[in-house]
Amino acid sequence: MVSWIISRLVVLVFGTLYPAYSSYKAVKSKDVKEYVKWMMYWIIFALFTSVEYLLLIGVPWKTLHLPYLKIAFVVWLLSPYTKGSSVLYRKFVHPTLSSKEKDIDDYICQAKDKSYDTLVHYGRKGLNVAATAAVMAAAKVMQTLDICPEGTLHGHCR
Repeated sequence: MVSWIISRLVVLVFGTLYPAYSSYKAVKSKDVKEYVKWMMYWIIFALFTSVEYLLLIGVPWKTLHLPYLKIAFVVWLLSPYTKGSSVLYRKFVHPTLSSKEKDIDDYICQAKDKSYDTLVHYGRKGLNVAATAAVMAAAKVMQTLDICPEGTLHGHCR
């Protein structure tokens, strides 16, 4: 448990906060070389985080050796000597994404269209449910207060 906490802290500080600040400095300085370096890092880090999450769902042994591997991986990615994020990006990620870019773009476009249609569909359903609930609540209030739908007291209804 302690190794997991230390690992999370190290990955948070050196894998997220330090790169975030370095990215800020690269953007601020408009140094294209640094900007590209940090963009490659963030792409690799996002993929690493996603794969880690998907692979380790429900795995009870995930805290045994993984914290040390995560720390080593983040150090390897960041090291100016190994240039790990650049190596992974240039050898694997860029060629893969380049060859699949059209398919990915088409999928994203379809997902956006479907999500918009789904949002509209459920939005309408939600509005209908809310309107029905409001009408029923108003009817109950009127019944409780002994008021006719026309706004007069019962006994004085037309």
